[in-house]
Amino acid sequence: MKYDSSDSSHSLDEHVKAYKGNSLYDFDNSILLNWYPRRILELTPGRESLLELGLGHGISTPLFSKEFSRHVVIEGSPAVIKHFHKTNPACSAEILEVLFENFTSERMFDSIVMGFVLEHVKNPNTILRQFKRFLTKGGSIFIAVPNAEAMNRRLGTFMGVLSDLTELSQQDRDFGHRRYYTCATLGSELIGAGLKIKKLEGIYLKPFTTRQIQSLQLPQSALNALCEIAIGYPELSLGILAEATVD
Repeated sequence: MKYDSSDSSHSLDEHVKAYKGNSLYDFDNSILLNWYPRRILELTPGRESLLELGLGHGISTPLFSKEFSRHVVIEGSPAVIKHFHKTNPACSAEILEVLFENFTSERMFDSIVMGFVLEHVKNPNTILRQFKRFLTKGGSIFIAVPNAEAMNRRLGTFMGVLSDLTELSQQDRDFGHRRYYTCATLGSELIGAGLKIKKLEGIYLKPFTTRQIQSLQLPQSALNALCEIAIGYPELSLGILAEATVD
């Protein structure tokens, strides 16, 4: 679950049903959430410590925990933590129940991951400024966000399904989303927080609606290819992945 200190644990728990896998968009989420942590692992060879913000759907944490010798996850929802432990009893990550803005640590981390976090929080700038303090020299912060200008959303506006590229659906609200990003607005967000953008990539090039893609019954190799192609086209991809450093 993604949040900031303006959210109570109770309000966070209200979103837990959306993370239990009963939605049409679980198809897209499975592709996004399995791809971006693997991509981050490709970009972080030899790094030993990771701080991850939020458990969300519980997909990235087990993947990261197998590769980092020290893996700390901070999560503010007791219900989400309980659900994660139930579905991932063997995960070795250290999970701390704490709101993002209340987190503090004397230890530094080689990598910090904010996987689909910033679209949830009230003040992204505050979160970015706080957590860059926990980054080791030479380390990276990885930020993944949904893209308002994704190819399928552009198609939706031309078809008259969406009135505005940044329009939030009921599904977005069920997941606690507050906003969409574009490459330009994400870049401004990171620079405004005093970060330097090292890399900007796309996550999953989705040309049509979810139902249309499902009807094609594409093999996993084709879905993987759409993720590989997306790396070079962040402005068209369903998600945007940024790697940022501190000057």
